[in-house]
Amino acid sequence: MASFQLLGIRHEPFANLFELGDEELARHHAIRVIADTGFGFPCRISLRDADIGDELLLLPYQHLDTDSPYRSSGPIFVRRGATRCVLQPGEIPPYVSQRTMSLRAYDARHRMLGGDIVEGSRVSGALDALFDDPATSYVQLHNAGRGCFSCVARRA
Repeated sequence: MASFQLLGIRHEPFANLFELGDEELARHHAIRVIADTGFGFPCRISLRDADIGDELLLLPYQHLDTDSPYRSSGPIFVRRGATRCVLQPGEIPPYVSQRTMSLRAYDARHRMLGGDIVEGSRVSGALDALFDDPATSYVQLHNAGRGCFSCVARRA
């Protein structure tokens, strides 16, 4: 049995932002984009790349919102109409398997225990290895090339 489960971020905080005009979005440090390729616009809610023509927002996201030295944020894409994806334990979507990923393991106090950079095809084994440590509470996945937050893996 797989030791992990990937989860997209919650969609509710972003739903109303799509109704804002460009000036209002700018006050949220966000911009509206239309996907012009089928790869390169990874939605952090649905855990899939947007299709050509999909509307997305590019905006800052506090992906480690904790009282920890590792507190951090960064830019993410969210797709209009997307709902939160919770994958089956052990499932790795193309959104992850087609990218080189940086994995960062954290304990319950949100302190980094370790990490790895792996090709997407090796993410499953790398996650299993990180979760072999009983102190690992969760693992954040980041796109290694640009460093952007991708999704979180929880212990299954």
